[in-house]
Amino acid sequence: MDYIQITLPFAIALILTVIITPAFISFMKKRNSGQCIREEGPKSHMCKSGTPTMGGLALILAVLVTCVAVSDLNTDMLIVLVAFMGYGLLGFLDDFVKVSMKRNLGLTARQKLVFQTVIAVGLATYQAKVSVYGTTVMIPFTDTFIDLGVLYVPFIAFVVVAMANSVNLTDGLDGLAAGVTMFVALFLALVGSAFNFSAASVFCSSITGACLGFLFYNRYPAKIFMGDTGSMALGGGIAAAAIIMNIELIIPIAGGVYVAEALSVILQVLYFKRTGGKRLFKMAPLHHHFELSGWKETRVVVMFWAVTVVLCVISLLAV
Repeated sequence: MDYIQITLPFAIALILTVIITPAFISFMKKRNSGQCIREEGPKSHMCKSGTPTMGGLALILAVLVTCVAVSDLNTDMLIVLVAFMGYGLLGFLDDFVKVSMKRNLGLTARQKLVFQTVIAVGLATYQAKVSVYGTTVMIPFTDTFIDLGVLYVPFIAFVVVAMANSVNLTDGLDGLAAGVTMFVALFLALVGSAFNFSAASVFCSSITGACLGFLFYNRYPAKIFMGDTGSMALGGGIAAAAIIMNIELIIPIAGGVYVAEALSVILQVLYFKRTGGKRLFKMAPLHHHFELSGWKETRVVVMFWAVTVVLCVISLLAV
């Protein structure tokens, strides 16, 4: 394992994010560009209204500069960066509409889904044609590969879109998405280094450092939110890196918190419709359920971080 391949991009991205983010906070405050908190959310969150958002731009810039500086920008790296920045652009457009219109709703769900799918299909098509694994996927905890054939591209596209939206749903408490993603990215960086996926390793190491740097300002009480700009970029980038390494089926394990958050929303909606208005959870996504059950925000965040660490350790046994 090449530890320089992990520590150097980690350190550069960390330092860049720590330097860039305060300047970005000041810029957003001067433009009076703050987050609008949805009224149907926990009432305790209303005090966060006006907190600068779109901090994901600092994350994206730090990761981009780091990857350009320390990698050879091979095709795999360029593909991962395109997915990362493409989803970041989508998130930025969504955030821009929210901030400029002073509302909590940005782009429509259909607009976001179309954009997400286009990028995801492009990534899946590239992997199917270029990767030595072709249209096969690895089954976790085994040495078995199954060939999905024509189903590969739609399956991979689904994984990418689901990942991006799951990370977006996880970004609901101070430091939650950044912390969970930091651990998942570190896991992927270690796997990439161990199996000689240098592009994925450098990229994920950069994500790890950038997330840690962002936590200096995003931890409770947050001075800035990453917004959809950051959560979409992180989700798309993490999924792209996993797919490049052909471990896409490991992501639901390492990123189990993402899965739980997304499933809680799906189950809440289905249960609500099936029972004529009853709720399965006090509120979805899942982190709000714990909040409304009396847990402090910081306790929920730390618990989700700890669960992610355990899941990442388990995932190391699955590859």
